[in-house]
Amino acid sequence: MANAFVGTAEVLQLGDGNITDIDVSELLEDAPFLAAMAAIEASNENSHEWLKKTAAPAGGFRDINDGLEVTKATYTKVTEALKLFDASFDLDMGLLKLKSGDALRRREAKDHLKACFADMEKQIVYGTGQNSGGFAGLADETTLDDSDDPMVVNAGGTTADTASSVFAVRTNEEAVAIAYGANGRIEIGAEYKTLRSGSSTGNYDAVRTPIMFWGCLQIATSLDAGRICNLTEDSGKGLTDDLLSDLYSLFPANRKPNVFAMSRRSLKQLQQSRTATNPTGQPAPFPTSWSGGGNPIPIVATDQIVDTEALLTAA
Repeated sequence: MANAFVGTAEVLQLGDGNITDIDVSELLEDAPFLAAMAAIEASNENSHEWLKKTAAPAGGFRDINDGLEVTKATYTKVTEALKLFDASFDLDMGLLKLKSGDALRRREAKDHLKACFADMEKQIVYGTGQNSGGFAGLADETTLDDSDDPMVVNAGGTTADTASSVFAVRTNEEAVAIAYGANGRIEIGAEYKTLRSGSSTGNYDAVRTPIMFWGCLQIATSLDAGRICNLTEDSGKGLTDDLLSDLYSLFPANRKPNVFAMSRRSLKQLQQSRTATNPTGQPAPFPTSWSGGGNPIPIVATDQIVDTEALLTAA
């Protein structure tokens, strides 16, 4: 069954910047993990708040005329500051006077937006380790940042700086989601004239197109995201169905993940591990989903998950 939640493509709005005919889906081509995630409006103007459940309540049997210790669910209020992403750009007014000026500006807007969404996806994965000025990401989670964390499966690779990870998330508006500020909108603003310093001397007239938005990553509970770490090209340390099964099993029965994200190398390792056990002797197809747990879970391969991660170690 297809996931029924609002994504970035639905919240993105192209403003009054005289740029038309931009296919929103094209802007997310280099950010397939971001495209697969739910998107919500931030709860406040410059921050996003949610209650993270850290312990469940408990009941029990009791005898007549005897009591029972009362326990309750435990929640922690999380407040995440929204971070400003700026993909604005300038073009020399002289270029815009050419017949091809409008097409050039439209192309620049598309290129900048594609690049900014790719950068945002990498921030979702690696967080402050990717850009300390951005929002916290999956790799910043205390349940995902060490090899012995409760939501981590250690693949056991040992070659330094050649590691990769697979991330599994349960994404929807109440689990893992991207929270956008400014009423949940991303806008290409109206262009305006400005003066810029020349590359070698003097000044020149330019037209600036503002592209800015606010956002952060919501991880509603510590059980909504998991990770396979230390996947390398060492013998027997690549991605397999057994590792995905181990990762899937870390999630509670009623909070299973609905997307796996991985690098192209990890996808190849998974395909080759299946080829080696294929009784027909034919290469297995590259998988687009994993169904070891019943319902197929989409697999997203992205270049924003790298194969040069540092090895995770135990805390």
